[in-house]
Amino acid sequence: MGSWLLSFLHDWKDRFTPYKDWIGELRNPDVLRADSVAGLTVALVLIPQSMAYAQLAGLPPYIGLYASFLPVMVAAMFGSSRQLGTGPVAMVSLMSAAAMQPYAALGPETMVVYSAMLALMIGVFQLSLGLMRLGVMVDFLSHPVVIGFTNAGALIIATSQLPKIFGLKVKADQFEHAYEFWWATVASLPDTDLITFVLGAFALITLMVLKKYAPRLPGVLITVVITTILSWAVDYKALGGSVIGVVPIGLPSFSLPEISFDFKTLSSMAITAAIIGLIGFVEAISIAKAMASQTRQRLSANQELVGQGLGNMVSGLFQGYAVSGSFSRSAVNFAAGAQTGFSSVVTGLLVALTLLFLTPLLYHLPQATLAAVIIMAVINLIKISPIKHAWKVEPHDGVVAVVTFAATLAFAPHLDKGILLGVVLSLGLFLYRTMSPNLVEVARHEDGSMRDASAHGLQTSETVSVYRFDGDLYFANTGYLEGKLLNNVAKKPNLKVLVLDMESIDQVDSTGEEMLEKLADRLRSVGVEFYIARAKLRVYEAFQRSGLARHIGEDRFFRERKYALAHAKALLGDAIDIEPLQRYMPAGSK
Repeated sequence: MGSWLLSFLHDWKDRFTPYKDWIGELRNPDVLRADSVAGLTVALVLIPQSMAYAQLAGLPPYIGLYASFLPVMVAAMFGSSRQLGTGPVAMVSLMSAAAMQPYAALGPETMVVYSAMLALMIGVFQLSLGLMRLGVMVDFLSHPVVIGFTNAGALIIATSQLPKIFGLKVKADQFEHAYEFWWATVASLPDTDLITFVLGAFALITLMVLKKYAPRLPGVLITVVITTILSWAVDYKALGGSVIGVVPIGLPSFSLPEISFDFKTLSSMAITAAIIGLIGFVEAISIAKAMASQTRQRLSANQELVGQGLGNMVSGLFQGYAVSGSFSRSAVNFAAGAQTGFSSVVTGLLVALTLLFLTPLLYHLPQATLAAVIIMAVINLIKISPIKHAWKVEPHDGVVAVVTFAATLAFAPHLDKGILLGVVLSLGLFLYRTMSPNLVEVARHEDGSMRDASAHGLQTSETVSVYRFDGDLYFANTGYLEGKLLNNVAKKPNLKVLVLDMESIDQVDSTGEEMLEKLADRLRSVGVEFYIARAKLRVYEAFQRSGLARHIGEDRFFRERKYALAHAKALLGDAIDIEPLQRYMPAGSK
């Protein structure tokens, strides 16, 4: 116990000093130069994107800059990925906005405080998972759930920005359901503001053209600069257009979010924080894994949880909102040659310089431009091919992806319901599949291996049967295995020996163990020898502890199927026929 505790405490100490692995590399001028260039490149993308995502979250644009200052640096210093770019992202911003919708009527200042508290709760949740080595919890969000939710979320995000492109007076938080908002948007199209639409369409087209023909240029920054100059030149605001307006000068200060909590509010925000924390981390770790596979650098899910958790906590304590790893900015960081987490420190410092000296230049930035930036950022998240691929691999996974997609759209803006339904469905279908695993009788194939006799047209013996069970043996499928075996025994009145191949069984619970004991007794009562072959060591040791090995007979456990057959032949002689299990015999050859 003492050694375990010391190991655990030592692990905690290491969790807060991962930057030691790369900070010494900054003595190399080439590494320092590469990180500085990469940090600058990412900042050029992050600054306009962060303001757009803050707007998506229902917050003033400058909150996005606050969330792009300290959280970016903290997440990089305490995470395990050297190139992961943390900050405001589309999906987390959407989920934050959905979580804040019940408090929208309390005013923008309250929304800012509640968003900061949500970020703090997300951070505590992620940090706790990381310190307790519970990174495996993210595996409950299966790939089909994530792709279904991501496609639906991207569609919701893109459509939520259309009123800003068309200059409509429709807002998503005015409606209980997303489909009501969509209908209101369509119905309001005759009221389109021409000036806003022209500028929004220009921004969207500019982003598309730059992405297609000049992908190496900072398209977002160029578009923001051009439309801001146009807005200033034509006095866009006086013409009825909507601009960002005054952005406070200065860095965010430390501020503990102060809100009045009741149990209902606390429980609701806690559940939302856990869901956002998991979804955000799935996105972050997926990106980090993709880059680590190319750089061959060590990646720790638990360490990344610590980095993301601390990043969110700092964001909540310094007037920001929820952050996560960004695919687009991480890709930019990686392509720009980032070598260590210092590139993100450079990015954060450049955001700080912007807050200190450049915010007056943002006054005329059109809201329509930010809407165009968001649409372009999420349009690539809408992908049908992964859903088709999941369907081809396992139809149940395709069903989970489609149901999650449809449920997320139907329940929007209550996005957590779509995710929870997807998780419950994926776990339920997994349980359903494991309730009836593959059980096949095997015989000798012409290539010398033992294969499914029915699938490959192989002759079987009427006196000896070898069955292979492909799955763990636990309470939900013990009845299935017992029933199938007994039914197969009934089909062979001359059966003398039944061999159960347990190579594919990794674990057996107490229900499964009890079933095997009863099965052995039933087979013994009708004169059938019951052997177990190729049981894994951990399974066999469990049988020894429970007494099952002694009950069945330890001489009836065999390392290989051939040893079981040889033992049966020596015991029963000509009373059994093992020829179909020794040499290839097509079905019907006897």
